[in-house]
Amino acid sequence: MQLSEVVAELDRIAPLADAESWDNVGLLVGDPKQSVTRALVCIDYTPAVAAEASAAGCELVIAYHPPLFKPLTRVVAGGPSALVFDAARRGVAIYSPHTALDVADGGTNDVLADLLGLQDRRPLRIAERRGTQHKLVTFVPRDKVERVSEALFEAGAGQIGEYARCSFRTDGVGTFLGEDGTHPAAGEAGQFERVPEVKIETVVPEPCVARVLAALRATHPYEEPAFDLQQLAAPPTGRGIGRVGTLARPIERAAFVSEIKRALNVPHLLAAGVWDGPACRVAVCAGAGDDLLDAAISHKADVYVTGELRHHDALKAAAHGMAVACTLHSNSERVALPALIEKLTQALPGLTVRLAAADVEPFAVQ
Repeated sequence: MQLSEVVAELDRIAPLADAESWDNVGLLVGDPKQSVTRALVCIDYTPAVAAEASAAGCELVIAYHPPLFKPLTRVVAGGPSALVFDAARRGVAIYSPHTALDVADGGTNDVLADLLGLQDRRPLRIAERRGTQHKLVTFVPRDKVERVSEALFEAGAGQIGEYARCSFRTDGVGTFLGEDGTHPAAGEAGQFERVPEVKIETVVPEPCVARVLAALRATHPYEEPAFDLQQLAAPPTGRGIGRVGTLARPIERAAFVSEIKRALNVPHLLAAGVWDGPACRVAVCAGAGDDLLDAAISHKADVYVTGELRHHDALKAAAHGMAVACTLHSNSERVALPALIEKLTQALPGLTVRLAAADVEPFAVQ
């Protein structure tokens, strides 16, 4: 199958529009038209994981953390871009879902909440969706409406869900005064003209904007076609990052430590805050939990389970009577990878997907 098919399915599982605005998610390396038969799933794309992918003949690596995060000024062998350069040279595609998977239903935070038995749960913070659609409005002489519309549709405009070639058209009158040296398609230069026109409104996906505008300019009869292009706000979905919910029955906070270690299959965790008293309400945040600590406090969580927390944030949690359990960063995320692999395998039976054996948490308690 083509890589584009896998990318489409990954976006269905974890919509990129839900990712945090600071994140770098989606297809980071690769050609959407390239053939893909085997994929490797990991948290971090390390040299060991790259070697494992090569040995297994994987054309795609799905790395939860984006190996391309900050802008690169050059991509060469050696240095910080070595792994990316090597992947591109060998034709290995890299895709990162990161915070899109954190937000997704059944994604990283839902898996973490499931393992801890959280009920009646909700996001700690509703995601602010990034709009991926634009609205194009243009004005065309009546006898050229179909020609221009067809060109826009062929370039990718007009798709709304399962419906294609969608537009709205309104009759009106356009006015203009061409200066000396212009060659208006209707009327004459130097004269104020009134021309019957049709206002065409249609939607354009972000990846198609340049192609659609080129089609508009190529087919519109005017020297200077008038158009408006507006980015559309994405409708709210109610999805968000982190989770907070209640346990089926209260448990002593000290005893809950053992439940967390058992659920995540970790021998140790870092504990901070207040561990006396019962745990009824629990908040979780896969990875770094600093940004969602205030939300966990406002939701009156007794225990906050996350990958890592800064020193002063641990003190802040303690001051609010909260217990904090830090599992080490990737231990809170890795538990979600088998569920992602299962979803991909069911949706794309022609794709062999495996979990990277070389992908491990870099920190260990000695």
